Amino acid sequence: MGILTGAVSVRRYRAVGSLPEDFRTAFGDALADHAFREPREWLPGVEAVGWCQVHNLLDTDFGDLNRWLYNQYLVAAMRVDKKSLPGKYFKAHLDKRVAAWCQEQGRPKCPGPVKADIKDQLQREMLEKTLPRVATYEFCWDLDSGHVLFHNSSDKVNDAFRKLFRHTFGVALLPWSPLDFLADDPQTAAALEIQGLSDLRPDEVLS
Repeated sequence: MGILTGAVSVRRYRAVGSLPEDFRTAFGDALADHAFREPREWLPGVEAVGWCQVHNLLDTDFGDLNRWLYNQYLVAAMRVDKKSLPGKYFKAHLDKRVAAWCQEQGRPKCPGPVKADIKDQLQREMLEKTLPRVATYEFCWDLDSGHVLFHNSSDKVNDAFRKLFRHTFGVALLPWSPLDFLADDPQTAAALEIQGLSDLRPDEVLS
């Protein structure tokens, strides 16, 4: 589990919202509802996103809470799959199919709408046979303090994580770092209930 090995590529958040009374059952069901699933059909540029176990990215069963809840720590991973086709390889196949259509129809040029249909069909066929690029990003949520550690620093990945987290658990994530809460806007700082760096415990300060 990379998030527990001391890696520095971590973003910190604070979960804002109250826990349900039976959070073990509620969160187990929520993780199962938003677990990673292969799309019925892959399309160009489409990403499949969902939760998986930190132990194995193929394990999306959250029925056993002992595999994702450790005392007050909820630990899981966000899995993101995406399929793409090599541009030159795809174009070569497309050119051959277009040429075959022209020969079959006895026409010197393939009409635009026909070529678009051929391209769409070829993309679907090739994507079906292509393995996805798979990425997993672990997180750890301290249910007692509300602090969340997410094992990635990319803005795009963090945006996807915060969106999936909110849809899954029904709580929002506020950034939790010195740069985030030393706000220029006093109202923002007041809303976060933070006055400055003195509010941080020493172990909360990012090096």
